[in-house]
Amino acid sequence: MENRTILHMDMDAFFAAVEQRDYPEYRGKPLIVGADPQGGKGRGVVSTCSYEARKFGVHSAMPIQTAYKLCPHGIYVWPNGRLYSMVSKRIFAILHEFTDQVEPLSIDEAFMDVTGSMRLFGDGEKIAQLIKERIKEREDLTASVGVAPTKYLAKIASDLEKPDGLVVVHPDKIKEFLNPLPISRLWGAGKETQKALLKMGIHTIGELAIYPKDILEKKLGKVGNHFYKLAHGIDNRKVESTEVVKSVSNEHTFFKDIKDGEKLRKRLAALCDKVAYRLRKSNLEGRTIHLKLRYSDFSTITRNRTIQNATNETDTIQKVISELFEKNYMDDRQIRLIGVGVSGFPNHNVKQLSLFDGQSKKFQQLDALEDQIKMKFGSHSIKRANSLGASSWDDFDE
Repeated sequence: MENRTILHMDMDAFFAAVEQRDYPEYRGKPLIVGADPQGGKGRGVVSTCSYEARKFGVHSAMPIQTAYKLCPHGIYVWPNGRLYSMVSKRIFAILHEFTDQVEPLSIDEAFMDVTGSMRLFGDGEKIAQLIKERIKEREDLTASVGVAPTKYLAKIASDLEKPDGLVVVHPDKIKEFLNPLPISRLWGAGKETQKALLKMGIHTIGELAIYPKDILEKKLGKVGNHFYKLAHGIDNRKVESTEVVKSVSNEHTFFKDIKDGEKLRKRLAALCDKVAYRLRKSNLEGRTIHLKLRYSDFSTITRNRTIQNATNETDTIQKVISELFEKNYMDDRQIRLIGVGVSGFPNHNVKQLSLFDGQSKKFQQLDALEDQIKMKFGSHSIKRANSLGASSWDDFDE
C-alpha cells in the first residue's frame, strides 16, 4: 500500500477547556461538565472534565455521584451543547484549510490524510504544528495531534503526550514506537482479551509481536489475526472524508430510579417522537429500531428489530418500541435510563409499496403537520397524547 501521512487531531478536555476559556475563574481548578451532582445524590454522568479534575480520578462517562465522591470540591457545570457545536465547526473549518480528506470521529476528534498537502504546507509534523497554532490563535484552545503512516498509529500517538501534545511515528520507526507500549493500547483489546494475553505472558505490544499469526489465532480465535496486524502496525483503512450518519438516537436519564410502567411508556413515546422528528429533519429513514434499558445497578440491555421498509414515521417507530418494551421490561426492577434509536439507513431511500400505504400516508400527513408546528413554534410546542405527562423537572434527556 502507498505510504500515507495520517494525522489524528484530538482536542484536549474539549467541553471543560471551552468553559475554562470563557470563564477565567474556572482556570486551574477541577471542573466537571455533566449533570448536577446534588451533593452526591445526583443522576447522570460526567461528559468531560478538566485535567485538574482528572488528578482526583474523575473521567468521562463516570456516574456523577462517583465524581462527587472523588472530587466534592470541584466545580460542576451543565453542558452547553450549542456553544460546543459552534466551536467545533470552527475547528473543523481549520482542518479543512489543510486538506479535504477529513474524517470526523466526534465533535472534537478527527482523522486527516495530508499526503497530498505536503508539497504546499510541508511534512506531516509541520502541518500538525500549523493546525495546533491556528486552533490556539483563533480559539484559545489546545489540541493534541498524532502523525503516522496509518490511522491506528496516529490515534495512539495523539494520546501519548496530552495535553497539547505532538507525537510523530516515522514509517521506519514503527516497531520502535509500538514495542514498549502496554497491550491496553491495542484497539479492541477489552478486559477479557487483556486477561487472556497476560496469561500468555504478554504485557507489551512488542511481546505480542513475537508470536506467529497462527498461534495467536489458535489462542484467541478469529481476533488473533486482528491483534497480529495491530502488533505490527498494519492498518490499511483509508481516511473516509464523507461523514455518514449511522444512527439517530435519544436517551433519557431519570434522577430517581423508577419502576412506574406508565411513566416509562410515556417517556418512550416522547423519545420516539424526538427521534422520528430528527430523522425527518435529516431526510433519513431507517430499518432497525433500538430500545435501551439501564437498570438501577447499571446493568444494561439493548434490543432491536429490523422491519421490512425503512421509516421515519413516529407511529411506526412507537409501535416497534412498545412491543420491544413490553417483551423485555421486568416490572419488578427499577429503571435508571431508557433510550430509543434508529439505524440501518439504506444507501438509496427507495421504499417498497405495501398493503398499508393508505394508512402510512395518513401517518405521514400527521408527521408533516407536527413538523411544521415544531419548526414554527419550537420542538416543545406540540406533543402526542401518549407522551403527555412524560416531562418533569426532576429528569433530563441526553
